[in-house]
Amino acid sequence: MATITGETARAYNDLVEINKTAAKGYQEAAEGVSSPDLKSKLSELSQQRAKFAAELNQHASQYGISPENESTIEGVVADAAAAVHRGWINLKSVVTGQDDSAILGECETGDATALSSYETALKSTELPVDARSVIQKQHGEILSAKNWITQQKGTR
Repeated sequence: MATITGETARAYNDLVEINKTAAKGYQEAAEGVSSPDLKSKLSELSQQRAKFAAELNQHASQYGISPENESTIEGVVADAAAAVHRGWINLKSVVTGQDDSAILGECETGDATALSSYETALKSTELPVDARSVIQKQHGEILSAKNWITQQKGTR
């Protein structure tokens, strides 16, 4: 078993928090758009992010890390997680009375910030190999979602 450092624990904590926040943000976005197809896709992305948080949480527990129970300043108020949270909170104010394109723009911003957090985690030389592969896989799926949103935003 790999030695787990504070850097690895922080990466897990940040990414779990980011995905929980994104799950809520996507659900709010789904409730705010008018297009039934968009509602469905955004709800699906909300479920995906909840699954990512659970997957990371389960994975972290294999290393004795409990992101759910660790309300450390680093884990909850980390710069990256806080930025993502602010991005998704902005979504709530945009959703009311806005068009689908504006809502998609906020989703795009939230995903861009999440991707940055994933990239920061992946730069760590201390991540265990299996953790790196989970984080890389999720990063790829978030990138695909962001690209889809960008494409949709241009058609609305």
